[in-house]
Amino acid sequence: MNDRAGNGNGTGPLRVAVLGCGVVGSQVVRLLEEQAGDLAARVGRPVELAGVAVRRIDAPRDVTLPEGLLTTDAEALVARDDVDLVVEVIGGIEPARTLILSALEHGKSVVSANKALLAEDGPTLFEAAEKAGRDLYYEAAVAGAIPILRPLRESLAGDRVTRVLGIVNGTTNFILDKMDTSGAGFTEALEEAQDLGYAEADPTADVEGFDAAAKAAILASLAFHTRVTAADVHREGISEVSAADIASAREMGCVVKLLAICELRTVDGEEAVAVRVHPAMIPRSHPLASVREAYNAVFVESDAAGQLMFYGPGAGGAPTASAVMGDLVTVARNHVSGTRGAGESAYAALAVLPMGETRTRYHVAIDVDDRAGVLAAVALAFAEHGVSIQTVRQEGRDDDAQLVVVSHGATDAQLSATVEHLRGMDIVRDVTSVMRVEGADE
Repeated sequence: MNDRAGNGNGTGPLRVAVLGCGVVGSQVVRLLEEQAGDLAARVGRPVELAGVAVRRIDAPRDVTLPEGLLTTDAEALVARDDVDLVVEVIGGIEPARTLILSALEHGKSVVSANKALLAEDGPTLFEAAEKAGRDLYYEAAVAGAIPILRPLRESLAGDRVTRVLGIVNGTTNFILDKMDTSGAGFTEALEEAQDLGYAEADPTADVEGFDAAAKAAILASLAFHTRVTAADVHREGISEVSAADIASAREMGCVVKLLAICELRTVDGEEAVAVRVHPAMIPRSHPLASVREAYNAVFVESDAAGQLMFYGPGAGGAPTASAVMGDLVTVARNHVSGTRGAGESAYAALAVLPMGETRTRYHVAIDVDDRAGVLAAVALAFAEHGVSIQTVRQEGRDDDAQLVVVSHGATDAQLSATVEHLRGMDIVRDVTSVMRVEGADE
């Protein structure tokens, strides 16, 4: 181990290497320079920029750097003797994983915003940090500037968290909000999100739920002290959400949101974890229903604290850099005092339920023949699969006849089987919409 980086004693400056100088990295660099005096007071020693690793030296950037700080050799930068702390904001799996592991092996604590890497291979990183006796902090990996990971890891460490329900992707929330408030279709709302810079030219990671699934895995791991990866998360995106779905939700007094849902469930007397990401209808009275445009919010339920809500900007250079800097101050303080923060907590090691065993509720719109006995036949189909109906209403007549059914809680496997049964019935012309319902009593 690097003796200099491992020694918290002294009065000299702590030197920080930043990996990446894009939207977030440039803001981290700016804050390191602009807040140098405050950082020194908060940490107890000056905090200086040692170098910034980039892919291309001559690329345009939103920040001006002193000459000599830019380098394309990230591996050499994280191994330097004069570097104490490393900030990784390049994203992706590689070379980020290799660089973080190298930094830890060379005795540097690491601050990362890399949700994809943490959700895919977090245990490898945590084990490396434990072996090196160094910190690995990652508040910025979920929900931008919103402080949610630290409360789960520290503030609620003496409580039992039972559920985490969140809007953790600003792009999809903007799209669904526009569909709800303006009547726009999915494609139109997506184009507006792209024009405003909320959505990438290729929006797949956002609109198909990959981004939210990675964040859900991180939230569930912390909340339930269990290793959860992105592969454990049931994922559905919003590309199939229609204007008719939005209108139907409005009829029910609901709004459609892409939700990350992490829950403790009891199955056969044993606790297990259920983690899923999908669009769902929630009552407009629910706190998450009022989260507008590109904002994020996370709703936490625990035994002692009850219900807690965390809300704010979930993306963007400056908000995400704020979370990075908060972690950097904590890690720097630990370095100065010769201590380290809490590492991975996976002692519970609970099973992760497959989606089919997860209890949920369905909203089902069914185009049917308009004749006697149809309602009874549909109700029987639900009953045959052990699903109780909460409400049913008919819309239209003759060729436009449609039944809208909302179920009570059942396993997702029971509800899926019911929908497949309906699709095979002679009286059913089409099952036009299937959406889960959350945030209301089962």
